[in-house]
Amino acid sequence: MRSSLALALCALPLATASASHSARGIVDAADDEYDFVIVGGGLAGLVIASRLSEDSNTTVLVLEAGGTGDDVADRINTPAYTYSNGLVKSDYDWAYTTTAQSGINNHAASWPRGKVLGGSSAINGLYIVRPSEIEVSAWHDIIAEDDSDAAEYWTWDSLHAAMNKAETYTPASSDLQSLATISDDSDDHGSNGPLHVSYPGYSFQAVSDYQSALNSLGVEHNPSPDAGQNVGTFVATSSINPANWTRSYSRSAYIDPISRDNLHILPNAYGTKINWDTGNSDNLTATGVDYSTDYGVSSKTVNAKKEVILAGGVIGSPQLLMVSGVGPSDVLSSVGVEVVNDLPGVGQHLMDHLGSAIIYSTSTDTAGSLLANGESSAEFLSFVNSATAYVNLTTMMGGDAVSTLKSSATSALDDSASNLAPSSDDTVKEGYKTIQQFSANMMDQSVGGIELLLNLMGNGYVGITAAIQHPLSQGRIYINSSSVFEYPVIDPAYLSHEADLPVLRAGFKFAREVATSDALSGVFGDESTPGSSVQSDDDWDAWIKDNVYTEYHPSSTCAMMPKSKGGVVDAHLRVYGTANVRVADSSVFPVPLACHLMAPTYGVAEQAADMIRATYNGAGESGTATSSGSGPEETSEGDNNGAMAAGPAGLVGVLAVVVAFTMM
Repeated sequence: MRSSLALALCALPLATASASHSARGIVDAADDEYDFVIVGGGLAGLVIASRLSEDSNTTVLVLEAGGTGDDVADRINTPAYTYSNGLVKSDYDWAYTTTAQSGINNHAASWPRGKVLGGSSAINGLYIVRPSEIEVSAWHDIIAEDDSDAAEYWTWDSLHAAMNKAETYTPASSDLQSLATISDDSDDHGSNGPLHVSYPGYSFQAVSDYQSALNSLGVEHNPSPDAGQNVGTFVATSSINPANWTRSYSRSAYIDPISRDNLHILPNAYGTKINWDTGNSDNLTATGVDYSTDYGVSSKTVNAKKEVILAGGVIGSPQLLMVSGVGPSDVLSSVGVEVVNDLPGVGQHLMDHLGSAIIYSTSTDTAGSLLANGESSAEFLSFVNSATAYVNLTTMMGGDAVSTLKSSATSALDDSASNLAPSSDDTVKEGYKTIQQFSANMMDQSVGGIELLLNLMGNGYVGITAAIQHPLSQGRIYINSSSVFEYPVIDPAYLSHEADLPVLRAGFKFAREVATSDALSGVFGDESTPGSSVQSDDDWDAWIKDNVYTEYHPSSTCAMMPKSKGGVVDAHLRVYGTANVRVADSSVFPVPLACHLMAPTYGVAEQAADMIRATYNGAGESGTATSSGSGPEETSEGDNNGAMAAGPAGLVGVLAVVVAFTMM
């Protein structure tokens, strides 16, 4: 009997929207001047643009390097297509690559990022997983050293309210809750925001079995993972609209439902340089942005009457700062960029979740096997995520081993900063130590040191991905050209700190225990990767160095830390040394967060919009989101995402995407 069930989350009719996105505010040419110019029409940029343009007397321009995505709407909208017919390695993917990484046997890692309206929220794995309160409190404390008042924007309560403001949560139906062991935590979510947060309309008995396996090994079910403590096992919420089982992302949620003459969005427009009025010796004032449609094409200039806001992500935002003369002077001078603001922390403190998957054969139904058999209902094609777990290190390694590891990491902070920090600047080294101390402190706390994700997307195989959440390794991004059309150098310095490898090793060993537990004996068959020959620590380490990859969660290259610690932005998200330039995206996180970064990035964007509006017109309240919800409601079309694709074309060959199912 099939161990799966198509289940509606609620009694909502399927929407019948038109087959193409509505072009709300999308223009072919920009005006000469706007109040706000936002560079980057990804997740954060579109949120901020939508919120700022709620004020009818405010004009906003968004410059987005990618296209609209209208011609690939079905590939964006259908959740299951993410892992089989998605946009990775297409024209809508920046397709970045890291440098050869000495810590992983000189392998270079692929870093896909969304190059389309909506950014990575249009191509990622739809996970909505929030950080824990202890992590956000550390974030607050770091920036409160400089500005205790503005730091109130970054308390857990404030960020939690901002994440809630972004979303409308729909719980799973009682049948789905029973089948997949899903709890209703409506009290911890928003109910009136633009972004739909829900669950796939289809699940498998194996999802519940996986959680039972973790329970048997001391990892408890977490009924409220989004309330400030995500350690434990649970089924993650996803950015899915249960009205039509489509992806809900920043464009469909914040832009498509509105029609405003004061908001312009210009696709296929690369921000190439920020222009400065250098007359004020204390703080640079941005006068506008140069932009171009392609390399070698003459640039145009748009003026910003109030602010320039960078939302280009962990790679694009520091790159644009550097080519505009803001960043480490040695880097800028080496490529002929005039230094207007020597800010050593730009591009530094790069961190990422690093992981891999252990793979087993299976004879049970999986998403891949049902696809091969022609399953194509809208509910089924919404299946994209299942169960995950955030496991603390003590559970995996034991208290004594964790204590030894923490002591070693803490005692070596100065040596690590001197020998491993990818900068000779003392302020950057101080920030390096601050972040390392945070990660060391997390080792013995009730917080996720490793994420373990169940993978049911294959045909004839199942897997568990293990990924480190608080790496001590830090890298950097830097330019090697004065042109934004030349990709920057991306060096995450994977496994450069000796403490990261034993943590990853413990994660994979624990994943094997989960896979071979009695609760999963009917699901997991023979181990194919890495295979039973991998047993000793040396075996594991060799396999790890040859097989790890990004979990697609890079952060912190424009870190919100004191300038004395290599910070780039203050608590108001303003770039140090500038009067009117802010950064608002995942590059501002000052510490690594044990979560998928989409949820906190929505929170950052909502907070950014709130504080900017408060600066100019008094809207909003310092430190908190303006309401528990509310958002674009100006048309009846809403977040419908066009028509669902009718069938599973291109979905059967899903084996190749086992390593790409955890994006964001």
